[in-house]
Amino acid sequence: MKRRACANALAMTLLAAPGFPRAQTAQRVYRVGILRPSAAPPPSDLTATGIPNALRDLGYVEGGNLVLERRYADGNPERLPVLARELVQAKMDAIVAVGAPAIRAAKDASATVPIIMYGNFDPVALGLVQSLARPGGNVTGVLIAPDGTLAGKRLELLKSAVPKAIRIAYLGAPADASTRFQLQETRKAAAVLGVELLDVEVKDGDYPRAFAAIAAQRPDALFVGAHTFFVRDRAQIIQLAAKHRLPAIYEWREQVADGGLMTYSTSLAAIQQRVAAYVERILKGANPGDMAVERPTKFELVINLNTARALGLAIPQSLLLRADEVIQ
Repeated sequence: MKRRACANALAMTLLAAPGFPRAQTAQRVYRVGILRPSAAPPPSDLTATGIPNALRDLGYVEGGNLVLERRYADGNPERLPVLARELVQAKMDAIVAVGAPAIRAAKDASATVPIIMYGNFDPVALGLVQSLARPGGNVTGVLIAPDGTLAGKRLELLKSAVPKAIRIAYLGAPADASTRFQLQETRKAAAVLGVELLDVEVKDGDYPRAFAAIAAQRPDALFVGAHTFFVRDRAQIIQLAAKHRLPAIYEWREQVADGGLMTYSTSLAAIQQRVAAYVERILKGANPGDMAVERPTKFELVINLNTARALGLAIPQSLLLRADEVIQ
């Protein structure tokens, strides 16, 4: 008996000793859904890596304490409600929804699962939040433009780059709440600038057909609408714009770095980092209804001078001096 008591005492002493291996408390694993209207982007593309990388920088590692469930509608918005319900049924701690249709689908699928949005639209006008300062429900997040979209400013800058442009083609995606709003803003700006806007919609991802329709109208320049499809498919769009010798303005710097002519926007990487910050706050217990919708305050004009030269376009010096970055 004495021997057993001594052994028990020794065991208790060892367990209490610093550095003695013990059973680890199980780490909580968080589940976050990502809902997009587009098809899955290439694995290395910023649209695929941005949010996971930003979450990793905050300590949420996929395959460790984080499970990411991705759902893509493959360009068919009618699939979004089903995909949103799948994420809700999979008991997500939060859902990141990109673009107005995806946010609407997620909101309709659950009034309690926190939804972090980002996109190019007015969430108050669309009824997604009560106000930007106090969203009031289960939706909050980050907007790409401070008020509405940047369509008017982009058209103004495109006109500055191509002063003789009087007919500008507008490349749009299938109509939804955000694309309709963007087109309305572009039309208003066109009227002020005295520009004829030629609206062409890409149907079923058929870019050659859309560009053939654009070329038939003999425009002087091209305005590429803001849409996740156009970020994903930027290589094809840039190639077709070059083929038809159309100076074009795009939504993101990444499109210009890949050969597009110019853009005026905030940073896509910065937007995704802010989305990740909202996810972290919610995972730590914040109430989305109390989290103000964030609007960007910094925008950059980026011009690809190599593309301008290839088009035989002389960018006015006054515009080059305004540029935050000139790609040589």
